[in-house]
Amino acid sequence: QVQLVESGGGLVQAGGSLRLSCAASGRTFSTYTMGWFRQAPGKEREFVASINWSSGWPAYADSVKGRFTISRDNAKNTGYLQMNSLKPEDTAVFYCAARKSLVPRYDYWGQGTQVTVSS
Repeated sequence: QVQLVESGGGLVQAGGSLRLSCAASGRTFSTYTMGWFRQAPGKEREFVASINWSSGWPAYADSVKGRFTISRDNAKNTGYLQMNSLKPEDTAVFYCAARKSLVPRYDYWGQGTQVTVSS
């Protein structure tokens, strides 16, 4: 089992920045991919970014490219989502998730953290 705990959400003005953290425990994470998803009120959950824990190779949704950066700290078993130039439409609950890197489905999810961007 993998346990994921997010932190770092909050309220920020448009144009501001936040950094989300996702602490992983329970397994050696080297064979996993960590992803970030978000769900806005009345909308479906959508992919934001992911990182292959072994290679560090990132992937981003088009809507966040150039504004968000995903990274990881192997020693701390923690992933990060640096969010810059935030927009009101980024307002959502952000979820950290994990999957085995060779498996497409995310099996492990955090509890979510609220990000609110005011205009």
